[in-house]
Amino acid sequence: MLSLIVASVALLFLHIGAQAIAATSELGSAWNVGARDAGERPQGVVAGRAERALRNYLETYPAFAVLAVALIASGRADGVGLIGGGLWLAARIVYLPLYLAGVPYWRSLVWLAAAIGLALMAARLLV
Repeated sequence: MLSLIVASVALLFLHIGAQAIAATSELGSAWNVGARDAGERPQGVVAGRAERALRNYLETYPAFAVLAVALIASGRADGVGLIGGGLWLAARIVYLPLYLAGVPYWRSLVWLAAAIGLALMAARLLV
């Protein structure tokens, strides 16, 4: 489970990097290193998708982190809990390129797989 937590942090930085690269490619490095006081935001399709994918990751990441730590603390970071954590992480890895490419339906199914992973983690805590 600890390796899943470390990998989830790496995936967080991948999301942040994808969003930063997309925004910088659209608005330039001066915008990226600036204070952004003018409120200018990227308007491009890829930059928007990268931003939404990052926000989506951040919506489920706290649940994963809390469940993972709870599984470790309870001594239940095995079996279906570990499988659920692995499923969540694998689905979240697949989700990013699907979102950036604008792939419908599959992206939603992958999100659902990640949610099932969280449910498996929660179930292991309760059983």
